[in-house]
Amino acid sequence: MIPELATTWYIDHGNPAVQDYAQDAVGDATDRTDQAIALFHRVRDGIRYDPYGISYDPEAFRASAVVAAPTNWCVPKSVLLTAAARHLGIPARLGFADVRNHLTSEKLSASMGTDLFAWHGYSELLLPDRAADDGSQRWFKLSSAFNIELCERFGVRVLEFDGTDDALMHPYDRAGNRHMEYVEQRGSFDDLPLDEMLADFREMYPGSFGEASAASAEDAGDTAFSAGA
Repeated sequence: MIPELATTWYIDHGNPAVQDYAQDAVGDATDRTDQAIALFHRVRDGIRYDPYGISYDPEAFRASAVVAAPTNWCVPKSVLLTAAARHLGIPARLGFADVRNHLTSEKLSASMGTDLFAWHGYSELLLPDRAADDGSQRWFKLSSAFNIELCERFGVRVLEFDGTDDALMHPYDRAGNRHMEYVEQRGSFDDLPLDEMLADFREMYPGSFGEASAASAEDAGDTAFSAGA
């Protein structure tokens, strides 16, 4: 089995809920890139980004659990996108980087003690390179974290994917202010390295954020990330 197509405990695309989610997202599309585009948009906008609902329970990171969540954050959303792609036969894996978010809310920065987000997650999909137009393939990096409503609220550019370039966070917002800085790449993984990731969280965020966060932005009183703000 090709590792980037395998079913794992976290990327459990053998689960019927994940399979139904993937099939519903792509509809009648048969082209691999068109399917990837449909999956990307479904995960990006179908699950609202909430940086507060971080669980240390491994079950919460399984694609079959993420599929039922109305809100989530970058890592679980990437696990779901990766699993849905694998179900459709698209080789997919997880990528991680440490990023500095210059537009985080004051409340979230205070909870974390920093604007450095370790282990920012995204998906990597192996697809035909439409820009090359020579039949070649390459790995595309797709960050499905921020839903379109959140981008509009923060005044940042919405990430789009059309099969010609990566969909990674823009360095500047629409007004020209610094938005996202990729500080360090952590590499590509065939499965979720949860133990390593959570160990780093506990070390880097020793306050309450590092152990367990509020259940949601609403519970934390952070209107910047709350629904309908």
